[in-house]
Amino acid sequence: MRVNAICIAVCLLQFSPAAVAKPLGTTQSSLQVPLEDLDTTHHQHVASKRLHGRFLHITDLHQDPHYKVFSSTDEDDACHRGKGTAGTYGAETSDCDTPPTLIDATFKWIKENVRDNVDFVVWTGDSARHDSDEKIPRVQDEVLDSNRKIADKFLETFGDGHDLSIPVISTFGNNDILPHNILLSGPNKWLKTYTDIWDKFIPEEQRHGFQRGGWYYVEVIPKKLAVFSLNTLYFFSHNAAVDGCALRSEPGYEHMEWLRIQLQFMRDRGMKVILTGHVPPARTDSKSLWDETCWQKYTLWLQQYRDIIIGGLFGHMNIDHFMIHDTKDIDLLLFGGKSVAPPRALMDDEFTISSAGDYLGDLREDWSGLPNPKHLPIVMDTDEEELDYSESNKDPRKNKKSKKDKKRDKKKKELKKFGGPWGERFVVTHVGPSIVPNYFPTLRVIEYNITGLDDLPRWSNSVVNSDEQIDWLDQEEEDIFNVDTGEDSIYADNGDVSTEKKKKHQKDKKKFKNPTPSNPGFIIPSPPSKDAPPGPAYSPQSLTLLGYTQYFANLTYINNLELKSEGSNDEIDVEKWRKGKHGGKVPKDDDPNPHAFHYQVEYDTFTDPIYKLKDMTVKNYLKLAHRIGQYKPQKGDRVKDGEILGESNVYEDDEGSENDDKKQISISENETIEDTEDHDIDADRKKKKKHKKKKHHRKEKNRVWLSFVKRAFVGTLDEDDIKSFDDGLEEHVQEPLVPVPENGEGLHSLEL
Repeated sequence: MRVNAICIAVCLLQFSPAAVAKPLGTTQSSLQVPLEDLDTTHHQHVASKRLHGRFLHITDLHQDPHYKVFSSTDEDDACHRGKGTAGTYGAETSDCDTPPTLIDATFKWIKENVRDNVDFVVWTGDSARHDSDEKIPRVQDEVLDSNRKIADKFLETFGDGHDLSIPVISTFGNNDILPHNILLSGPNKWLKTYTDIWDKFIPEEQRHGFQRGGWYYVEVIPKKLAVFSLNTLYFFSHNAAVDGCALRSEPGYEHMEWLRIQLQFMRDRGMKVILTGHVPPARTDSKSLWDETCWQKYTLWLQQYRDIIIGGLFGHMNIDHFMIHDTKDIDLLLFGGKSVAPPRALMDDEFTISSAGDYLGDLREDWSGLPNPKHLPIVMDTDEEELDYSESNKDPRKNKKSKKDKKRDKKKKELKKFGGPWGERFVVTHVGPSIVPNYFPTLRVIEYNITGLDDLPRWSNSVVNSDEQIDWLDQEEEDIFNVDTGEDSIYADNGDVSTEKKKKHQKDKKKFKNPTPSNPGFIIPSPPSKDAPPGPAYSPQSLTLLGYTQYFANLTYINNLELKSEGSNDEIDVEKWRKGKHGGKVPKDDDPNPHAFHYQVEYDTFTDPIYKLKDMTVKNYLKLAHRIGQYKPQKGDRVKDGEILGESNVYEDDEGSENDDKKQISISENETIEDTEDHDIDADRKKKKKHKKKKHHRKEKNRVWLSFVKRAFVGTLDEDDIKSFDDGLEEHVQEPLVPVPENGEGLHSLEL
């Protein structure tokens, strides 16, 4: 049934005449027209009549009312005093915050180039400056005033100053409160005040819930798409006022229960969901930003509601990147007090270049152990019989499997590593770069599929869904914590359970419908129904994210500083406060002469020859992550010694080839080469080499990895700094990610 539904959906997508969101002014496979080149008048005329299939993600504005042009970028001055290179629109690559001039110019550019071409805005927090100047400590009134001014900017840009014309979804940053990082359980004065500041953003029927916990959602496309604003400060490891998501007394627990209930509500209504927040669920083998109990519940929710969750958008880290969460890391015993998983250290609250580089290196090492995505089909054209791997072709005379059966078994085994042909074992989270010019100011316009959505009612700030809204506060505790989850529920085991006991449990299901879990307060949601097609995060369909265009402001050019050296020009210490690329210099005169302010395209995923993302589904990010993780890259992804790392090499598209390792890729006019086989290590081989390492001296570097690093820092690192990320590495015989047992089950595994 599931495969039939998939095939029908694919056919409809291919032949439907309905509008599909594409790069502006052209098709997805050709060059995208920048937003600023479109006929703005035309889009103003049609803005209220149709969806555009785009939305804006903007984060970490960090407005600093004390910023002074030509002040010093030294740590003791923080662009507040002294004489130095703080430009008109900010001190790029320094740790100074954002001047009001950059805030004003950014919203002016958005109003002229973006506003009339997007359907909604995701704003993921941190609008107040950092508390980095001991001589001018932050105070409550300043923090709130900065947030009021930014909220007013959104109202003026995406409305008439009083009401919004499109929805804006706001969220807390760890610097939007005082002291930073610390938020007590609600209701409290901060939540009450932000209810007032964001009264135009938060639906009226959800405001009393927001005052309790700082969470809400907006139906940006009524009855079709909701965007959730998560209060990640209750998950944040650096918030010393709370303690994770395992105890009922904690606001993180309450937040996760609210999220679970609302996600089920969305599923029941046939809606899809985008999750947003400030602090992302970053997690490596040794460190994390979230409390482990919160990460575990969140990832479990993502897995169980994978049929409706489109993706997650976050900020905070300032670097452009994505994360892949492996649902096999879910440890249900953690909530029964029996987990023996080692604790993870706190990830740095504020990243330096060094710590960010270490973090990206950890991601790469994790991705080097991903299974080879070449086994994932490019187009799902497999029939139900093949997916079921029936033994109908078994030769009864020889009592052994045919070649076709063996091929099916091999394919089934490979697909199990991904949780099926759509990669449903994994979840992707996106982290957007920031406006604050720690690198270059950056924002992102994301496009999504609007097939079949033309006739739907549009969002209106007067729409109220109070008759449908499920309110956490209105539910009785008995209804919340003792929900009959039915036969599809999965509970934490009390210990090791033998296969025979599991089989017996399956037989006795009718007799014991609701076995008592080890932690009765821990409710695990039901997974998607067996006949449900994969969700928009996994299979291209209506509301699937298609790609994005990244815009940045080159402040080095725009500020147009004429500088001279003064005193020592020491090399920047990447471990401490960053003075920026102009540290140790002063302006030649006191009259700033900036160029006209504008944002320009850094890259877009529709035409990008490096990432080669066909869309933003999990399957395509698995392919990208696998390529980034290769310490011996395939030939098309190599950069030879002496070659300048650029992004102008155009590769032939590999669409239509299931065997990527055999695909011919053009890397220049005179050379075509064949991709090498992947370096993924089989689980059986891994057991023999588990603890071995070997050094290898590479003459060729991984172009995809180095481009990933370059883009993470928004192009502010020079060529040598970027390539240094690939120097001095030891190649680990990477342990593959947790394999799926042959029977598809496990003590802590989830039903797929």
